[in-house]
Amino acid sequence: MSPLVFPKFSFLDPDLTRTLPDEQVANGVADAFVHVVEQYLTYPVHGMVQDRFAEGLLKTLVEIGPTTLADKDDIDARKNFIWSATMALNGLIGSGVPHDWATHMIGHELTAMFGIAHGRTLAIVLPSLLRERKEQKREKLLQFAERVWEINEGSDDEKINSAIDKTEAFFNSLGIVTNLTHYGINDSDIDTVVANMEKMGLTALSETGDLTLDIVHKILTAAK
Repeated sequence: MSPLVFPKFSFLDPDLTRTLPDEQVANGVADAFVHVVEQYLTYPVHGMVQDRFAEGLLKTLVEIGPTTLADKDDIDARKNFIWSATMALNGLIGSGVPHDWATHMIGHELTAMFGIAHGRTLAIVLPSLLRERKEQKREKLLQFAERVWEINEGSDDEKINSAIDKTEAFFNSLGIVTNLTHYGINDSDIDTVVANMEKMGLTALSETGDLTLDIVHKILTAAK
């Protein structure tokens, strides 16, 4: 990420978030959550400190996301929201660990083509992407299930599936609908998204560069 996109300073005033409509606050919570996930749900590199940072942020967002929306006057929830969002993408948790920005790359196309708010596109894409990439992300998904969602019963596959389901349910609890059909997107639109990504050279995504456009098509089709 270019240093040119980092601000020289930021106004992190939780009171200002109360001027936003609930929909935009929900989008912000989802965006922050996915920012963390894309620097965490990759493959193990013994980044123990980075993992614990990420897990703490994810658990915090899960805890305060619905609370922030339910009560505009809960300033403590909003303080923790904006601090979590800041820590999610200030470079700290991603230092020395692999990143996977595929969800963002796909989501950007949905926003550009159909005007769906950025945070919502991420909430739509992420669950389907994780289901499609379960084997490639298996070790970290299991860690995610046990540490973030505290799922300690069942087989490894059952834990992973439950964690992905809980992630999607979390987005739904914020009032975000996580299927493309709700936004009027059909099979032809998915074909157009994939074609546009090809034109832009976005043909080898993920932390390992093996997420091809065929897989993007599968992810979007599953997100219908």
